[in-house]
Amino acid sequence: MSEDRHALLAAASTPRRANDSDAGLLSRLFAAAFLTDPVFDWIARKGPKRAQALEKFFFWLLKERAIPFGEVWMSEDASAAAAWLPPEAPASPGGFAEQMRLLPLFVRLCGFPRLMRGSAMADAMEKNHPPERHFYLAFIAVAPRLQGLGLGGALLEATVARADKNAVPAYLENSNPRNTRLYERCGFIAKRNIAPPGAPPLIAMWRPARTG
Repeated sequence: MSEDRHALLAAASTPRRANDSDAGLLSRLFAAAFLTDPVFDWIARKGPKRAQALEKFFFWLLKERAIPFGEVWMSEDASAAAAWLPPEAPASPGGFAEQMRLLPLFVRLCGFPRLMRGSAMADAMEKNHPPERHFYLAFIAVAPRLQGLGLGGALLEATVARADKNAVPAYLENSNPRNTRLYERCGFIAKRNIAPPGAPPLIAMWRPARTG
């Protein structure tokens, strides 16, 4: 297992840029990793359709929002991936028309009973998004069977280097308390809980710019 772990860590430490053809594979990875995430557990529909709804959501996010900006990174074996947005990318879909176009996607994700939860969470994220130029870590995922081996930390260190190269800060919202130490080890600092009332914590975390 030590040799296998070494190979997995090496793959996570030297990620490649994802392209359109990777969207399907990565959407399944993210859906599996976030299936029991506390925040997604609060907003996503219950029952057997949850996994498929998550996969559809992440496919949209990757294909239409993240991959086109060139900052989605994955290990060659697809065991880990990080979806970043660069400073020039909008943090959320803009405009009423675009939001209406995406309504069926969010109905599929949340179901009608939880649609208001999803809307409240999205509003909280948008209102609290930092105005400063920064790299935004939208999501990072490790295949569930491989979690706890250090792949997330290796991938995070490798990809946050993009922010350091450009001497800009980085930002993320931590939806799972288990990941706090991972982010802190990479220099992120917890700022505040931005979740709407009644929701699990969603902690805004900021990493100041580093210049060398």
